[in-house]
Amino acid sequence: MRRITIFGATGSIGQSTIDLIARRPDEFEVEALTGGHNIAQLAQDAKRLGAKLAVTAHEARLPELREALAGTGIETAAGQGALVEAADRPADWVMSAIVGAAGLAPGLKALERGASLALANKETLVCAGPLVLETARRSGAELLPVDSEHSAIYQALLGDDPATVERVIITASGGAFRDWPLEKMRKATPEQAATHPNWDMGLRITIDSASMFNKALELIEAKEFFGFTPDQLEVLIHRESLVHALIGHVDAGMIAHLGPADMRHAIGYALNWPERAELPLERLDLARIGSLSFEAPDPERFPALALAHRVMERGGLSGCALNAAKEVALDAFLAGRIGFMEMADVVTRVLDHIETDSGLIDAAFDLDNVLNMDQISRRYAEESISEVTRTGTV
Repeated sequence: MRRITIFGATGSIGQSTIDLIARRPDEFEVEALTGGHNIAQLAQDAKRLGAKLAVTAHEARLPELREALAGTGIETAAGQGALVEAADRPADWVMSAIVGAAGLAPGLKALERGASLALANKETLVCAGPLVLETARRSGAELLPVDSEHSAIYQALLGDDPATVERVIITASGGAFRDWPLEKMRKATPEQAATHPNWDMGLRITIDSASMFNKALELIEAKEFFGFTPDQLEVLIHRESLVHALIGHVDAGMIAHLGPADMRHAIGYALNWPERAELPLERLDLARIGSLSFEAPDPERFPALALAHRVMERGGLSGCALNAAKEVALDAFLAGRIGFMEMADVVTRVLDHIETDSGLIDAAFDLDNVLNMDQISRRYAEESISEVTRTGTV
């Protein structure tokens, strides 16, 4: 029986993971579940799965969690330190689905002790790719991609010599605004950005899809995870969200990975790796689908993609700076402090600041330096947002 821990259990990835393991109760034992503010869901799942530990990231919610689990024998804890301690518990397979840079420290702790880490948290590799990969190498831990695009790349590369790969294409739905003119996008509201044409995801990642900041993170993640060069990586808008990645080889042949627009495919692949197991997913009916469409993204409407290439070319801790600035800018957009297109302006300004200090951006990849870059970039982002709200321009 495999022991499982799920970080971010109450989010969309966590809930899809729980759906899969709950179907096979004789094969999995749940060590720990963690969540945020949704205490009712966290407690319900902990009881349903017989988890040994339930953790909320928010210390103020611990009394509520304790009350919800009173008499069950399930341990409870709260706070960032408790998340790291949960990662140190003896689970064989750990799902990392905490949104944002907060997922980095628990993921590193799980890797340090040699657990298989299923990585749905893009920010872990974007912020600290070399540190994460070196930690996995030292401990012998397996790092498994769960983003649909990176799972697709991983599967499409099986058995191939990486030296024969010429190009890698990851696909994007285009999000809520893929057909909107630029001027209309400038006036978009958080409510409009929070709808997705194909996927059922959380609020923040859905808005990141509309801006293509999620795709920017995925480009950086692909570079770090697989060792591709920036000029090998491309993005295509693919409205149907059925082709998740394509690998082009030096002989002009291409291998595409197709699958349903359901994250349980990538989660299930990582959960059952190195084997494949039957999953409760709709099978593609290509005759009914009829055709697949592809188009190049408009760089003016989706400046996040150019920012990703800037970061990949610069290297160092610039990925951490981009992610921190993006998270702060997204908060400001949700709060109505800046417009939709101004999120990219804020990130650009932060990168401009950071790149003037080579000692900061080229500091060694250790957790302290990553967290320092994260905090400095957030401060720069707040300064940029204050300038936007004061003058109306970045």
